[in-house]
Amino acid sequence: MTSNEAGPPSRYHHGDLRNALLAAGRTLLEEGGPTALSMREIARRVGVSAPAAYHHFSGLDDIAVALAERGFAELAERLQAAPSNAKGQLAPAGMAYVAFARKNPGLYRLMFGEGFHTAFAADDRIRSLRSAAYEVLKAGLSKRLPPDEIGTAALFLWSLTHGLALLMIDGQFDPGADPDALVAAVLRLSGKGLPTSAGSRDHA
Repeated sequence: MTSNEAGPPSRYHHGDLRNALLAAGRTLLEEGGPTALSMREIARRVGVSAPAAYHHFSGLDDIAVALAERGFAELAERLQAAPSNAKGQLAPAGMAYVAFARKNPGLYRLMFGEGFHTAFAADDRIRSLRSAAYEVLKAGLSKRLPPDEIGTAALFLWSLTHGLALLMIDGQFDPGADPDALVAAVLRLSGKGLPTSAGSRDHA
């Protein structure tokens, strides 16, 4: 952009335009959700022309997939970093999952295809990253369940945490309730409903 062109000053370091575009896209996500994403607006916020952005991303679907990739990588890190012990408690991973969604509601919605269902359905990278998050949940169950029950239990836990995350970011809970306490209470109840092996009766 020349000094005579209208628009905000450049805010990216030379050679790092791709990351600057992704950062601007993420800000847009949290301001207005997936439908707010726009290549022109992303470029404007970084301080470059729209054609310059197309040197790094083929289009809006491409930048949405890249943002979702980063989101799933961060989510997997949060789940892996959640406290665990020999009893295989489930609540810490569930708390980390919902906390991620609450902190990044726009990104979380995008990660599961909101506004980009067609593009994401055809992208192997997204399917692989979703599977990786699922595997992290499965790993946490391996300490408390026999192998033939882990897959079903992991799907149960993912369904619960995903639904709970959406309810929380939509504000569909008692506004006077402590969100963290509410999530913890729901996860404790889920532990009572999960199948357990004969030698394990630990709750989440």
